[in-house]
Amino acid sequence: MKKLFLSLALFSSVFAFAQSGRQCGTMHNHDRLLTTDPDYAIHQSEIEAQTNSFISANPDGSRAVITIPVVVHVVYNTTAQNISDAQIASQITILNNDFRKLNADASLIPSIFTGVSADCEINFCMAQRTPSGAATNGIVRVSTTSTSFVDDDRVKSSFTGGSTAWDATKYLNIWVCNLGSGLLGYAQFPGGPTSTDGVVCTFTAFGNTGTAAAPFNKGRTATHEVGHWLNLRHIWGDATCGSDFVSDTPPHNAANYGCPTYPHLSTCTGTPTEMTMNYMDYTDDACMYMYTAGQKSRMQALFATGGSRVGIATSLGCTPPTTGGTCATPTGLSAGSITSSGATLSWGAVSGATSYNVQYKLSSSSTWTTTTSTSTSIVLTGLSASSTYNYQIQAVCSSTGTYSTASSFTTLAATTTCGTDSYEPNNTITAYKTLSVNVNRTAKICPIGDEDWYRFATTSTSRNFKVDLTTLPADYDLFVYNSSGTLIGSSELGGTSSETYKLNGGTVGNYYVRVIGYGGVFNATSNYTIRVTRSNSTLRGTEEGEEIAPLDEVFDGVVVFPNPAVDKVIINYFATVSKDNVNLAIYDMTGKIVHTDLFSTTEGLNQLDINTNEYNNGMYMVVIQDGDKTYTSKLQIQH
Repeated sequence: MKKLFLSLALFSSVFAFAQSGRQCGTMHNHDRLLTTDPDYAIHQSEIEAQTNSFISANPDGSRAVITIPVVVHVVYNTTAQNISDAQIASQITILNNDFRKLNADASLIPSIFTGVSADCEINFCMAQRTPSGAATNGIVRVSTTSTSFVDDDRVKSSFTGGSTAWDATKYLNIWVCNLGSGLLGYAQFPGGPTSTDGVVCTFTAFGNTGTAAAPFNKGRTATHEVGHWLNLRHIWGDATCGSDFVSDTPPHNAANYGCPTYPHLSTCTGTPTEMTMNYMDYTDDACMYMYTAGQKSRMQALFATGGSRVGIATSLGCTPPTTGGTCATPTGLSAGSITSSGATLSWGAVSGATSYNVQYKLSSSSTWTTTTSTSTSIVLTGLSASSTYNYQIQAVCSSTGTYSTASSFTTLAATTTCGTDSYEPNNTITAYKTLSVNVNRTAKICPIGDEDWYRFATTSTSRNFKVDLTTLPADYDLFVYNSSGTLIGSSELGGTSSETYKLNGGTVGNYYVRVIGYGGVFNATSNYTIRVTRSNSTLRGTEEGEEIAPLDEVFDGVVVFPNPAVDKVIINYFATVSKDNVNLAIYDMTGKIVHTDLFSTTEGLNQLDINTNEYNNGMYMVVIQDGDKTYTSKLQIQH
């Protein structure tokens, strides 16, 4: 078979930089570093390998909360550009709310996506000490003669009219300036030079007060750009139906702008409803309000052992320096208004104190979360239910005192009200409910840990069957067992993709079906749909237990199946006409081609089987070029 080498121009077109509406210069900056820094591509590849390894080793998604010290460089040419401390504080609050899923508009997340929406367990604080150990408020102000900047990193150095970065291994540097060329912001992915590492935002799209201007006046530009800094790609993969290397985000045709009406459908393979409310799309600030569990895993991988931002986890940037003095230790600690997810902490006033540092953690954890209060109380939110927390308070006067002896409180148990489900209880194989064949049935996975068991039967004249799981509100998986309770097959796609299992020519008798939420996910309000199709004719796909993409999901495009793939992937391409010389290429996340083919098509469905044993675990992108048409699909390989 003739080898295919797609040009760099084609690859660049697949990952095109957006040119209209909300503009983010991150991918343009990424492309520039690829051409100017010979080590950058190597670092990107190493980071992706570590990310995939971390996700594989931590499938349950439990992580330690990370607090990131932030220094804001205000680089101004006019008085208006010299934004206020209050505007900066509003942005830090927004970052904390958005990355901890405490934003009020999280309630707008559609039910189809609530199961994958995530608290990323990342906090932000204004730096309280400089890299040299001096006290600071975390704000650096620099007057410049430059009337505007672009995404060429001039704003990041005092030698080019900007402000020089603090140690990027210990701080998140954010530059606020006047960006030109229509840019709202840009970021540097992990793996680039530390001297330019960080995020840049224009002064009219930072925070939610002061100079912030609609429709980018809710602080989501920084949320989007910090997402890039934490190794997230645009949700459409910077290509038509491209890959963002996350399994639980649906493919998008392209970037979305403004406030799309829900549901906004794509023509990509997989889930047709686009996640336009994801922070990594290009919608207006008011219409983006969620990250997913898969995006969270990519972020958290950076702070694990071997992660490229692991130094942040031990940074002292959020801790004020100890300079001596007589600031007393707070007493009278108490916790009240305790719920399943929050509590109000209070303590006695300390003479001369201007603020208080508050540290809290799960009693089983060794890592404290640090925040501040200017009063003698603070409201904690986003806590885990039925969990004991330790907390301690430190007064800040002209100097910093010592922390109090730790006190503790326990949150209440979570209460989940599950809607009506006539099949419950059916949580074990012996408590199964009978499914009628060739009929759609709906049920819920609720509460957390729930699983549903069903039984149906085949006959001597209808030995072939198919089980379909559709309208999934979360990442649910499907398992099929024979009459003795032995597992014979499963469908375990990521996200809310429909699950399907087929068996032709099986043994006549009873079969059991088990439906579970991956990692314990559930949905209290939305049903899934299950259907068993039984037939005396061979169902499409002739191998016993073969899992293939349902016919009605294949259209003028490309479908990869199974996804994730283990040792083999079937690439289904539906062609409108017969044609020679159709190009297939599979890219890894660095843009390297790992597989090429030149094949001929016949009108209708064409299938190519590719052995994936030799590929490393991770995310890939399948690209088919048929004349002037290019089709893409995500492919995850998980051995």
